[in-house]
Amino acid sequence: MTDTHADPVTRPSGDQPAGEGRGKRKAREKRSTADHSRPAVLRADAWRDMLRYLRPHRGAILVGGGLTLLGGLSGLVQPIMAKSVVEGLQNESSVTRTLLLLSAFVLISAALGALGTFLLMRVSETVVLNSRREVIRKVLWLRVSETDKFPPGDLMSRATADTTLMRSAVTTTIVETVNGAVMLTTIVVLMGFMDVVLLLTTLGVLLLGGVVIGVGLPQLENASRRVQEGVAELSTALERVLGTFRTIKASGAEHREAEIAERGARRAWQSSLKVARLESFIGAFITVMIQISFLAVLGVGGARVASGAMSLGSLIAFLLYLFYLVPPLGALVTAMMRFNVVAAALGRVHEMLRLKTEPESPPAPPAADRTAEPASVAFRDVVFRYPGNDTVVHHDISFDIPRGGMTAFVGPSGAGKSTVFALIERFYEAERGQVLLDGKDVTEWPLGDLRASIGYVEQDAPVLAGTLRDNLCIGVPDADDAAILEAVGQARLEEVVARLPQGLDTEVGHRGNKLSGGERQRVAVARALLRKPRLLLLDEVTSQLDARNENALREVIAEVSGRTTVVVVAHRLSTVSMADRIVVMDAGRIRAIGSHEQLLSEDALYRELAATQLLLPTTGLDPSAVRPAGGVGRTV
Repeated sequence: MTDTHADPVTRPSGDQPAGEGRGKRKAREKRSTADHSRPAVLRADAWRDMLRYLRPHRGAILVGGGLTLLGGLSGLVQPIMAKSVVEGLQNESSVTRTLLLLSAFVLISAALGALGTFLLMRVSETVVLNSRREVIRKVLWLRVSETDKFPPGDLMSRATADTTLMRSAVTTTIVETVNGAVMLTTIVVLMGFMDVVLLLTTLGVLLLGGVVIGVGLPQLENASRRVQEGVAELSTALERVLGTFRTIKASGAEHREAEIAERGARRAWQSSLKVARLESFIGAFITVMIQISFLAVLGVGGARVASGAMSLGSLIAFLLYLFYLVPPLGALVTAMMRFNVVAAALGRVHEMLRLKTEPESPPAPPAADRTAEPASVAFRDVVFRYPGNDTVVHHDISFDIPRGGMTAFVGPSGAGKSTVFALIERFYEAERGQVLLDGKDVTEWPLGDLRASIGYVEQDAPVLAGTLRDNLCIGVPDADDAAILEAVGQARLEEVVARLPQGLDTEVGHRGNKLSGGERQRVAVARALLRKPRLLLLDEVTSQLDARNENALREVIAEVSGRTTVVVVAHRLSTVSMADRIVVMDAGRIRAIGSHEQLLSEDALYRELAATQLLLPTTGLDPSAVRPAGGVGRTV
């Protein structure tokens, strides 16, 4: 017997509706309710989703379920042996052997049941593990545009809470369904042998109960789905708070944020109450149906006994079988209810698994095996707008960035500067036109090779929880100390490393909260330099640096631009004034391209930006040459 520990990880593509607003969320719930109008146990798609995870473990499930079933069936033999013990005592004969056999049988039965339960629980935990691995890999390969459709807290809830519910897919759902069906079928057959009329009477009453239960099960699944959505809403709220904890504290917004988080908890509570009401109703209804069956059988059977159609002993035996019907029937209904809960969780998981992913590509070769020649970049009539947004961010922009040297992008906020970097990295793809790296469209590059050629420092310079070394080596896990220290020196981080208690191995806290904003920016720069990129993209890397460190970083940029292509986005013109070429953007268009001196004399917007930053005397400046800076589109 083998127990597969890892299922093949697939990343299917497909569109997934966005919608975290209340109106869109309600519309999605309405569609979900309409799609799940039948009990999940009767839907082929629900079984297909579940069996996809269980199929690799069918051997272990069969053995574990069989052992558990044997343990249950053995309970029918123990009363017979107990009867022999009682009769032996009444006849004053020896019962030692019978007692020993009974004890051995009890121990063997318990051992078989325990082994079967362990095997099933092992499969359950493996199913949870494999589903979480699939979700994790799906999330990490999602397209950036797809992550805009779900808040991070919702994705985390699907990877944790929803996958945890799949644990009951094996033990409660599948095995109890099979075992309950076997026991139920066996008892019904025996009842049929006793008396067909009474069997039809019993089945008629139970069929009525089955119709009512069938109506309640879809409601149970929808309520269970809303419970998970409430938990996801709570996770999203907490992730939002913890990500901006100091801002919440400084703003005195604890009460308001608590209300937002409690809204998700309250929503989960309300849906959980509905689940509890439905389960309680279904359980009570089963008991009532059994009692009605008992009364119906007693009435019809009493009449048949009075008419001589059956014996009193047969009636008593039939009534005993009717009570024996309760445990397997209850287990079967419970399994069906659990199936609906699991189906709701699986539906949320598969909703995420249908999101679009980036194309897979083999890992990029080490930096030593790649060409060190600086890269060139070109945009050709690029039009772009963010998914789900009608505002055009880039209007047919075209420009060339030659190999080596430094190119800077400047302009008002919202001009589309950072979006240039997002298109180069293929976080998004142009609606029209071409983005070229070394004369080759970025869509034709293997993603691993493309991004291995680029060092990218984001605008907010994110730092991950872990040590400083972990953060520096994210993209180069096998970097040696010499390479790390070289990058640290280039980013002017030596003083920071020297004062940290454990140096490079010091924990930097959640999102680097033990570092200052300027230190986080320098960590991000060092991380990018450690990759030995052919193209270095720096987005507002000096926005949180003091004058001394800004000058030092400018020296680093100047040095690096001698051996690689450096592209900088900055609002501080002091950072970019020494660039070989400066691209001025405004409202998603290229306004001017030139050196600092050329643009001061030729472009009014650039001259205004320089004047407001005291890089140009305002005295004597022609007012007609200065216009208010502005722009439309998405702020980046």
